[in-house]
Amino acid sequence: MIERLLTLNRTFYTTFADQFANSRSVADPALTSILPYLPSRARILDVGCGNGRLAVLLDEERPGCTYMGVDAVSALIEEAREQAGALTRTEATFLQLDVTEKGWAEAVPVLPVAGEGSRGYDRGVALAVLHHIPDVGLRARVLGDVAGLLAPEGYLVVSTWRFLAHPRMRRKIVDWDAVGVDAEQLDAGDYLLDWKRGGRGLRYCHMVDEEELEALAAISDLEVRETFRAGGREGDLSLFAILCPRS
Repeated sequence: MIERLLTLNRTFYTTFADQFANSRSVADPALTSILPYLPSRARILDVGCGNGRLAVLLDEERPGCTYMGVDAVSALIEEAREQAGALTRTEATFLQLDVTEKGWAEAVPVLPVAGEGSRGYDRGVALAVLHHIPDVGLRARVLGDVAGLLAPEGYLVVSTWRFLAHPRMRRKIVDWDAVGVDAEQLDAGDYLLDWKRGGRGLRYCHMVDEEELEALAAISDLEVRETFRAGGREGDLSLFAILCPRS
């Protein structure tokens, strides 16, 4: 079932790559709200980077960063690389990697900054990623993989979609019969949501709330330092968390 749900989302994001990228602007509060946690000249790993809009934002607001973007969808990576050609103050690299596959982190180069001894990324970023990963064990493994690429003082900035929080979002929920999946085989909190921009698509989402974020962090030897909400017309459509290595 895990692979079936992952395939469902891979198909969705491959089919609607352009439409999805065009619906997410650099000025989106769900993106700009993390700027206070991203210093200039930092080494930043962006997991599930999409078309690389964070690299564009960094170029505008946090000069001198070294940015690594990772995504499983080739069309989004191609768009990100093309877009990166216009960056002037950010060194950006993009890799097509699926973070749900074992060993993906071994393909990510982890280089020291000139004149500094520490290796690893100062910040890991995973925006709107965890809720697309089925199974709590797999979600925890991905978090652990990202944490393993951080520098000793580094931490993660993650966000999850609060699609059950508002009626507008709940109307997107579709019965699992639409894709021939028996709901009894799924975990509590697993949903099928529709998409109607440029055609109709269906994607898997899991409702990751604060309680589950705490549990995922603990499994991954991390701890939640801070949470906040931002994004969407309601202003709280995404739950953000700052995850630090357990002290």
